[in-house]
Amino acid sequence: FERQATKLEAAAKAMLARHREDDEREVTPTMRVKETQRVQRLTQDAAELRTWLATHPNDRRGPSGAIVKSNRTDNESAKMATDKGVIQGYTGVAAVDAQHQIIAAAQAYGTGSEQALLMPIVEQLTPLLAPTSLITADAGYHSKANLCALDASNIEALIADNQMRKRDERFKSQVRHKEQPTPLHNKAAKLKSPTRYQPSDFTYDAQTGTCVCPAGKSLYRHGANCRINAQDVSRFQGAKRDCVPCDKRAQCLRFPDKTATRQVAFFKPKVPTYADQLVANMRRHIDSPVGRLAYGRRFATVEPIFGNLRYHKRLNRFTLRSRDKVNGQWQLFCLVHNIEKLANLRCVA
Repeated sequence: FERQATKLEAAAKAMLARHREDDEREVTPTMRVKETQRVQRLTQDAAELRTWLATHPNDRRGPSGAIVKSNRTDNESAKMATDKGVIQGYTGVAAVDAQHQIIAAAQAYGTGSEQALLMPIVEQLTPLLAPTSLITADAGYHSKANLCALDASNIEALIADNQMRKRDERFKSQVRHKEQPTPLHNKAAKLKSPTRYQPSDFTYDAQTGTCVCPAGKSLYRHGANCRINAQDVSRFQGAKRDCVPCDKRAQCLRFPDKTATRQVAFFKPKVPTYADQLVANMRRHIDSPVGRLAYGRRFATVEPIFGNLRYHKRLNRFTLRSRDKVNGQWQLFCLVHNIEKLANLRCVA
């Protein structure tokens, strides 16, 4: 926004300078009116951006504190990665009853991440849940925070993780579909770079704190109490007198011409937390025959709803701006879906 405001102001100044030059020449009134309107529009747009920047200095901050990219025309929307590229829009979330396919809760959110959208929908469903109710959600909603929140609320749920299908014998043949390229996205596996020495190729002794490289040279301890991704590690680094003349540099280093020595880190055994136990319990539950049968109903429950709204109701895109309007549009289409379902069930007069 700062760069865009500066650009608009510069464009307005350039047009004003051109006006002054045209004062000495004959210019048609129509051209002068259009240019004046253009300058006013540029100045107004730049002022709006400056005002927003002044009144919202800390808005749209991400979890790490970095600024989240905003959209000038609809700052409540978000950039979303799709199979057709990155688009600016909203995420429509719906909770559906498995028996009659009635939408019990629906909200639209301006975010591309679904993990933060689970609990708001669950809170809307809480008054409707029975003691035997089971909530199922796809892998986009799987996170430690969500599992902890569900456990604290004593709500039974099945949420798939991104490795669920790889553990399922029924999806063993899915790799053949990824080998076929498509015009929009090539799903074939990318060619891997030449294999280099991995930490498993080094001889590491946790008791003595020593490490020996594949060439038989001992590495120096390079930090005894280091942390990587909130996990304790032991780091080692080779000596220049051993690494520089080594004939295995091409197999050991990613950039042998730039990097002098090899560094390697060994993660210490991670102490499982309560959240890790919940993740393991969820994985074990969803991999059980009972869990697979219960979770298998999710696809036939909720996916036809989105198909009906998109193809039969023609809601293939949101046509409004701002979350309130988009949320109203999303809930209106969901309401039409419910009316249709109730009419087919002969539950309305």
